[in-house]
Amino acid sequence: MINSWFVIANPTSGNKNFTENWKYIKQQLTISNIDFASAFTEFSSHEIDLVQEAIKKGYRKFLAVGGDGTLHHVVNGIMHQKEVKTTDITVGVIPLGTGNDWIKTYNIPNNIENAIEIILQNKTTLQDIGELFSNLKTRYFANSAGLGYDAYVVHKLNKLKPFGSLSYLIAGAYGLFFYKKSKYTIFINNKKINYKCLMVFFGICKFSGNGMQFTTNVNPKDGLLDISIVKNFTFLNLLLNLSKLYDGSIVHHKKVVTYKSKEIKIIPHKKTRIQADGELVDIGEVTVKIIPEAINFITN
Repeated sequence: MINSWFVIANPTSGNKNFTENWKYIKQQLTISNIDFASAFTEFSSHEIDLVQEAIKKGYRKFLAVGGDGTLHHVVNGIMHQKEVKTTDITVGVIPLGTGNDWIKTYNIPNNIENAIEIILQNKTTLQDIGELFSNLKTRYFANSAGLGYDAYVVHKLNKLKPFGSLSYLIAGAYGLFFYKKSKYTIFINNKKINYKCLMVFFGICKFSGNGMQFTTNVNPKDGLLDISIVKNFTFLNLLLNLSKLYDGSIVHHKKVVTYKSKEIKIIPHKKTRIQADGELVDIGEVTVKIIPEAINFITN
């Protein structure tokens, strides 16, 4: 086993200053006496291959340099490999992305130097991981996932990245005007439920959509998915409840229904996009499960 860190950096994360940021990151890692090897992603989901190759070489500690998407792919690389137990792996994050929602749950600052200081403290949390099974393939998520409106917003975000953090609000407002609500058949906690709704959302950590909170009383290691079903939410509802989206009290709105469960199955009545950690992963029916305490993460 190799005791040094394997750093996976996404050159497309965040703003256009990656070269300058990477130079500074290498400098700070060296100053902090952190032994590491590194690799850059060269195509979408390349992190998965890089993680699995590094695990075969003996690496058990990974640093994800980028945003939630980079972390998402690193997690999928770990969960899909069969070389070692996933609990033998430790993951830290040096944030460079646009949203960086996963780090907010653990109060990890969006700052290179401070993030490295937290890595040095080596405090770890054995966190749950979500498993999405759809169309005969499996994807994993560390933060949140959902069907419907939020996946539609993720789809629109690809064209709005130049607006930075404002892109989430712009895409969200656009979606409330143009996204058509879907009918779903949902199996949860031994119940069959039919809803026409805006989205079905699954959370492990607290934040998504650049700081919004669609779930409540979240515990990333309680072995449960935090599920919110948002029904006939309109643009006016968004304007009147904007602050509640950010403080988490939106879950008490009469048009939001919440559940906690180890598993949920959703059958949309029309083709509906699925997102996980802000990445579009599939379209259609999905079964979501929780894998308790699956990966060690460096946390504050």
